[in-house]
Amino acid sequence: MENPHDMEQRLTDLEIKASFNEDMLDQLEQVIIRQQQQIDLLLRQVGQLQSPEMQLEPGAARNPREDLPPHY
Repeated sequence: MENPHDMEQRLTDLEIKASFNEDMLDQLEQVIIRQQQQIDLLLRQVGQLQSPEMQLEPGAARNPREDLPPHY
């Protein structure tokens, strides 16, 4: 049989490892939350940057003056 002190040390080591793993999971969860917030922001920005032509329905009439550069 194992020495009770060895068993207690192994249990303590496992508890320490479990604690570190919990901390690591918490940190990773925060990273994921932050990344999802950034993705949501980027998706909103891309949606705002879409050209008016992409927002028109297919077959909708376009004003040719909108295609002119601003200096005309």
